[in-house]
Amino acid sequence: MCGGSMGYRPAFLDLSFDLKDLQAGLTVAIVALPLSLAIAIASGVGPDRGLVTAIVGGFLVSAMGGSRHQIGGPAGAFIVLVAGCVAAIGIDGLILATMLSGAMLAVLGLLRLGGTIRLVPYPVILGFTAGIAVIIAASQLRDLLGLTLSVPEPAALLPKLSALWQARATADPQVIGVALTAVAVIVIAQRLAPRLPALLLGIVAATLAAQVLDAPSVFDRFGALPAGLPMPMLPALDWASVQAALPFAVGFTLLGAIESLLSAMVADQMAGTRMRPDDELIGQGLANIGAGLFGGFCVTGTIARTATNVKAGSRGPASGMIHAALLLAFLIVAAPLVGAIPLAGLAGLLMVVAWKMIEWHAMISLTRIDRAEAGVMAATFLGVILHDLTTGILIGMALTGMLFIARMSREGTAHAPAADPDGPADRMVIHLSGPVFFGSVARIEGALARIDAHPRLLLLDMSQVTLIDRSGAQMIRDLSDRLARRGTRVVAVHARPVLRAGLHGSVTVAEDSARL
Repeated sequence: MCGGSMGYRPAFLDLSFDLKDLQAGLTVAIVALPLSLAIAIASGVGPDRGLVTAIVGGFLVSAMGGSRHQIGGPAGAFIVLVAGCVAAIGIDGLILATMLSGAMLAVLGLLRLGGTIRLVPYPVILGFTAGIAVIIAASQLRDLLGLTLSVPEPAALLPKLSALWQARATADPQVIGVALTAVAVIVIAQRLAPRLPALLLGIVAATLAAQVLDAPSVFDRFGALPAGLPMPMLPALDWASVQAALPFAVGFTLLGAIESLLSAMVADQMAGTRMRPDDELIGQGLANIGAGLFGGFCVTGTIARTATNVKAGSRGPASGMIHAALLLAFLIVAAPLVGAIPLAGLAGLLMVVAWKMIEWHAMISLTRIDRAEAGVMAATFLGVILHDLTTGILIGMALTGMLFIARMSREGTAHAPAADPDGPADRMVIHLSGPVFFGSVARIEGALARIDAHPRLLLLDMSQVTLIDRSGAQMIRDLSDRLARRGTRVVAVHARPVLRAGLHGSVTVAEDSARL
C-alpha cells in the first residue's frame, strides 16, 4: 500500500541531512524565485505574496507531507482559479478560500482518499493542463507586448483576446524587446546548458535589457517589497465570507489534490521512493492553512521544481526545507532587487512555462493511438478555455465514464446455447463472459431472448463473468421467470463467491451441475 496504514506520519520524522540536500535546496530556490514572483503577479496578487507562499507553504509541504522529495509553492496551474477568486471576492477572500481548501485537503487525507483522487484519467489531465497553459499564455499578452487597454481586461478567454486585439496598435517595441530577451535566454540556456538556472538567467538578462529599453518594472506596479514575512493573521470568518469563498476553495482542493499527487508520483518514479498519498494530502492541507495565515495563497506540489530537486541530488525532505529557508533569506536581504525586474521579463518566463506545460508529444501520440480518448482530451481542453477548470474536468470525467461503459458493454457476452456435455439431453448450458452490468444488459438480453429451445434445465455458466450489478442480476431474474412459465428451470453455476452475493434472490445458484 502507498497510504500510511499506521496513521499520519509527517516527512520531518524521517529527517536527515546530507550536503546533497544543501545543493538541491539551493538549486530549487534559484528556480523557485522567479517562478514564484511571476505566478503571483499573473494571479492578480503582489509578488511578495508569491514569495510568502513559496517560503511558508514550501517549508510545510516538505516537512509535513508524505513524499520525501516534494517541493511545494505557487503553481502555474492555479493562476486561472486564483485570478478569478481575487476578481470575485478580493485578497481577503482568496486567503480564506486557501485556508478552507487546506482544511478540505487535510480531511481528504484523514479519510484515506489519497488513492482515489489519483484515478483522474490521463486524457483529462492532458486536456486540462493544456487548457490552463493557453489561459496562462493569454493572461501574459498585455505585459508581454506592452499593450494599453482602454477598458478593464476581461477574464474570459475569447473576450480577452478580442480586447487585446483591439489594443494591438498600442504595442510597445521596447517592452517586446525585453520580453524576447527573457524568452531567448531561457530557451537557449535550457538547450545548450541545461544545468544552469535558465529561468533566473532569463530574468537577469531581461532586467539588464530594461536598463536600456524602457519597460515597466515590478516596483512601478507594486511598489517596494517588504523585507521579511508578515505577522500571521486570521481572515474574516463570518458566514457570508465563508459562503463566498467556499466554491473557490472546492476548486483549489480538487486541483491541489490532483497536482500534488501527480508531482509526488513523478518524484517516486525518478527517485525510486514510495510516497504516502494520504499523508501527502494532510501535509498539503497544513501548508495551505499555514500559507494563508501569513497572507499567502494556494500551495501545491510542483512537478518541475520537484523534478529539479530530485535531479539535483535530494536525499530527503531537508532539501525542500532548505529551499524555503533560502528564499526567506533572499526576501530579508535582497527584496529591493525584485523591484527592478521588468514585468515583460516575467511575462516572457511564463510564456515559456505555459509552452512546456503542454505535453505535445503525449497529445499527438494519443490522437494517433486512440481517437475516442483524444476526443475526451479535446473536450476537457475546450471546457477549460471556454468556461472554467472545474467544468472542463467534469466534462472530461463524464465523457470518460461514458466511453468506459461503452467499451465494457462490448465485453459482456452471452454465447449461443449448447447441450450440456456432462448431463442428459434435456439440459442446455449458456456461457456468459465479461461484465454483466447495466451497460451490457441490452446486448446480453438480446442474445438470451433468441433462445427458442425448451429444455428442462438451463444452466448459466458464470465462470468467465468478471462482475455483476443489480441490472445484470435483474435481467437474469427476468429470464428465469420467463422460462419458468415455459417449464424451464434456470440455475447459475460456477459463480465466484462475490458473484453469488450479487445473484442472491435473483436465480438459483449452484456450485456445479453434477447434482442437478
